[in-house]
Amino acid sequence: MSGFKALVLDQIDGKVAAGIKRLEVKDLPEGELLIQVAYSSVNYKDALAYMAGGGVVKSYPFVPGIDLAGTIVASEDDEFRPGEQIIVTGYGLGVSHYGGYSEYARVPAEWAVKLPGNLSMKEAMILGTAGFTAGLSVYELQQNGIRPEDGPILVTGATGGVGSVAAAIAAKLGYEVAASTGKADKGGYLQELGVKHILTREELGAGAKRALDKQRWAGAIDCVGGETLAVLLSQMKYGGVVAASGLTGGSGLPATVFPFIIRAVRLIGIDSVMTAMDKRRKVWELLAGEYKPSVLGELFTEIGLEQVNAHVDALLAGKSSGRVIIKL
Repeated sequence: MSGFKALVLDQIDGKVAAGIKRLEVKDLPEGELLIQVAYSSVNYKDALAYMAGGGVVKSYPFVPGIDLAGTIVASEDDEFRPGEQIIVTGYGLGVSHYGGYSEYARVPAEWAVKLPGNLSMKEAMILGTAGFTAGLSVYELQQNGIRPEDGPILVTGATGGVGSVAAAIAAKLGYEVAASTGKADKGGYLQELGVKHILTREELGAGAKRALDKQRWAGAIDCVGGETLAVLLSQMKYGGVVAASGLTGGSGLPATVFPFIIRAVRLIGIDSVMTAMDKRRKVWELLAGEYKPSVLGELFTEIGLEQVNAHVDALLAGKSSGRVIIKL
């Protein structure tokens, strides 16, 4: 192998610069699996890696990309063989360990999930970290007893990567899905995902100053955090469940204990980075089967490495919707 392309971040005069460079296998970090990467994707965490103060990347030069799907070229682990297709999301990928924005990657075997049947590598990255997070969120609602007949569920930040996939999965499973979004022009897109009710941020936040608002939602998938999550908690039905995974609306939580101690509301944190491998495999199997959105082919934009920078800018500016996948 004479060399391969990768998108490399470097820090120059306190600012992060991104460019396409040629690397060799010896440049890659240690790991039991050498992978020819087929696809990666653009996530909010990847966009933060482009920021000097983003809190994601600690040292430079660095290859970002918190997820990838590819084919094993060489393996030093008995569980994996050359030619097998795998998915890697979370752990240190794209954070402390060179990530998926590269034609080749090397990773620890313990991070890899074998690609489930009925899922292509392209589909795996249309889902990607965002889809895996969405799948975990729906899974936790189900595990905590929230059924379609219990009433509507709300997805916040519904045009984003996690929100759009979560809405599509929940609709496929028969839930009555409501969506909250700040993008008034995306109503048609949300309806295509199966959303029945669309709320503006203002409509959702009308009762923001109330410790307990009218009971509206049996369950919720929150991708926003901050005041939005506080409002959600006040509007949950008795015994309702909120799966929270985001903080684009802020890391604070200006809420009271009343939803928890008067309405028995449950708030469940969703972390896709360090999810136990048995649950990780289970949710990927669900994403390849029962959870697989029927509109999966409509959820994404496909780009090459040369177009990543522009899409990162759009994501940071709040102008991105759906999933953006990178074909390597």
